[in-house]
Amino acid sequence: MAALDQKSPNVLLQSLCCRITGKSEAEVAHQFQYAVRVVGSNYAPTIERDEFLVSEKIKKELLKQRREGDAALFSELHRKLQTQGVLKHRWSVLYLLLSLCEDPRKPSRVGSYGALFAQALPRDAHSTPFYCTRPGSLPLSYPERSGPGGVQISTSMGTSGISSLGVYSLNGPTPTPQPLLAGHPPQTAGQQLGSRLAWALPNSSALAPTSRAPLAPSPLSTRAPRPRHDGDLTEYRNGTLLETIMFYYSVVLCKSLRDTSNRLAELGWLHNKIRKYTDSRSLDRAFGLVGQSFCASLHQELKEYYRLLAVLHSQLQVEDDQGVNLGVESSLTLRRLLVWTYDPKVRLKTLAALVDFCQGRKGGELASAVHAYGKTGDPQMRALVQHILSLVSHPILNFLYRWIYDGELEDTYHEFFVASDPTVKTDRLWHDKYSLRKSMIPTFITMDQARKVLLIGKSINFLHQVCHDRTSPGKITPASKSTDSPKDAAELLSDLEGAFQGKIDAAYFETSKYLLNVLNQNYLLLEHLQAMRRYLLLGQGDFIRHLMDLLKPELARPATTLYQHNLTGILETAVRATNAQYDNAEILKRLDVRLLEVSPGDTGWDVFSLDYHVEGPIATVFTRECMSHYLRVFNFLWRAKRMEYILTDIWKGQMCNAKLLKSMPELSGVLHQCHILANEMVHFIHQMQYYITFEVLECCWDELWNKVEKAQDLDHIIAAHEGFLDSVISRCLLDTNSRSLLNQLRAIFDQIIEFQSAQDSLYRSALEELTLRLQYEERKKQRDSEGEWGVTAEQEAEENRRIQEFQETIPKMRSQLRILTHFYQGIVQQFLVLIMTSPDESLRFLSFRLDFNEHYRARDPRLRASLGATRGRRPSNI
Repeated sequence: MAALDQKSPNVLLQSLCCRITGKSEAEVAHQFQYAVRVVGSNYAPTIERDEFLVSEKIKKELLKQRREGDAALFSELHRKLQTQGVLKHRWSVLYLLLSLCEDPRKPSRVGSYGALFAQALPRDAHSTPFYCTRPGSLPLSYPERSGPGGVQISTSMGTSGISSLGVYSLNGPTPTPQPLLAGHPPQTAGQQLGSRLAWALPNSSALAPTSRAPLAPSPLSTRAPRPRHDGDLTEYRNGTLLETIMFYYSVVLCKSLRDTSNRLAELGWLHNKIRKYTDSRSLDRAFGLVGQSFCASLHQELKEYYRLLAVLHSQLQVEDDQGVNLGVESSLTLRRLLVWTYDPKVRLKTLAALVDFCQGRKGGELASAVHAYGKTGDPQMRALVQHILSLVSHPILNFLYRWIYDGELEDTYHEFFVASDPTVKTDRLWHDKYSLRKSMIPTFITMDQARKVLLIGKSINFLHQVCHDRTSPGKITPASKSTDSPKDAAELLSDLEGAFQGKIDAAYFETSKYLLNVLNQNYLLLEHLQAMRRYLLLGQGDFIRHLMDLLKPELARPATTLYQHNLTGILETAVRATNAQYDNAEILKRLDVRLLEVSPGDTGWDVFSLDYHVEGPIATVFTRECMSHYLRVFNFLWRAKRMEYILTDIWKGQMCNAKLLKSMPELSGVLHQCHILANEMVHFIHQMQYYITFEVLECCWDELWNKVEKAQDLDHIIAAHEGFLDSVISRCLLDTNSRSLLNQLRAIFDQIIEFQSAQDSLYRSALEELTLRLQYEERKKQRDSEGEWGVTAEQEAEENRRIQEFQETIPKMRSQLRILTHFYQGIVQQFLVLIMTSPDESLRFLSFRLDFNEHYRARDPRLRASLGATRGRRPSNI
């Protein structure tokens, strides 16, 4: 510390220049002047003034070099320095030390400070502009200087916010200009104009100035301008006017110079527009990683613009100094400046328009905006936008690869197109937890690719959280190389239909295949699906018939007298007595009995239902909505099956009682009427059962099974299963559009039950009468055998009176059957009219099978239209 007090800052700075360059004090005069300007600048650094962070970086650098002792010594010295007030700018000193110790082999750093200072000033006054090379950590600024008229004009342009990220050159590294290389003679401006003033400058040969505004003129050039008076018009020398234009002085110019100056001043306006956007967004954390990458890409482009300004300013400074002494005019004119800044202005215009287009956007939506703006025929502008897109899309691709390879979603600012809802429980993980943010899907990613990306990560999380599968994602899908850098992202985006599509497809197929194998092998998904068909859709015929036989006494009772445990016992008996006993135990233990809500007057037939319990991973396919659909279909099929069962009993009763009642000829007409109505009902129910069983259930099931066998992921199975249920619900007349048809069909079922009741009552009365007549004849024969009179006159009169009373009830029975027939046929006729106009072609063909003898067609003219004429048309008078 004492040594620092003994020497002035200028002496120390000159010694530092000599030490770095290895030259004497006389040889480093120009470098020393340059260093004085740098150190005396008013510009703020590009990074935060954090002394602790810089000290930690120095210690890490020492530890990397395995200098643990030096790191400990530095830590102790720094601690002592903090307790003393000797230095006011400790951070600046530490940052300088850190910059001096950086690895010269890194491409983004200045390799040799000796070469740096050797190149700081030109050797020839007439050489073309060159790169004023200096470390980015030492921002250039200049003290105040005199403007026109001797007015002091501040050249401090504010602090810099340029990111410290390395510059990625679109056109590759540019060689160091020849005037900067020792031993090479200077070249003319025309020879090096194209290479030195290109927009994409080399990454290692120069670092961008760190001012928010263009660099101010050098304090070494503080001479007053030399005006020439021509009347009232004051014209300025080229060098002074160029400085004025570059650094926003106000002067009075002629029209031609003013027009040229206005065209050049547009550069500053475009720069400020872009810089205003980056400054407002860079500190906004809610802008997200994609937005910060966009700002970083704009910073890189602005750094290239700052390099150009540094080159132009250095050339102007050299010409100003040496041109005055030698009496020559400047080679950097307004027109040359206009030509040299043409391409940069076009790029700045593109960036400014892109900033306007991207206002209010973030995440994938921002990437879509950048991608859309790159659809241009200009190859240079397309390359510029593609470069920005590679930086902007880099975070999105990182999100994507973490999601498809690890199932991790860390999207703090909601930038990724996959969204997660943390409130969703595990049982709804597949359906509700993850979804697509369609607004955040970049336009260079198709909807099919986005859907596959969603399914991949969702499958990994489903395996871990629902299936409890502990297989690591790396064993399911070997992760390929991710986008480690924007360059990798650019290469990937250039082949969206090749490498990018290949990565997504590979992860999609492997993950989906593994998930389906786990569901089929560990959780018997396909066996559960077949069990639904056998039991809830009445596909196991022997089991359903035997169960109905066993349940008939119980279900004939009022619904309020039923007990579920009794019905469960009957169910187990039916399973053990049929082929259902050979099913998997995992299937049978899920089969159960369920009693529906009881309404007044319901019997057991109205409230009984089979049930199938599902939980765990298979509940993802058999959701509550799906199970409610299965119960609706089961109740409909169970009721239709009951009609078939009732008609079978009716037919049995007719066949068994036909011979018994031959002795009662007065009943022949009524019995014939019963036979006719029963045959009509049997025909109707058989046709309906055929339609439901074969044209609906079997066809839909065959379509479902084909889709399941071809399914590539769980979503395909879920969609096929839901489509199957929707089709069954619709074609079984259980949807809202078929409510009138269903009501008519239920009315027909009710008429069948009424007919069973009427026929049973008829047969009971007839059989009671037959029994009494047989008993009378038996007593008569017995008395005859005993040698007595068969009957007395009184007994015979009583018998005749009873027979007369029975015969008087027959017209009532006939009338009841006639009314029942009339109501039944009227309902069937209305049902036929409805299905004749149904949009379902199978239902229209069913109407012709139901009315095969055209009995109803002859009664109702609405049924006389042809099938083709009624297609898709509903009657207006229904």
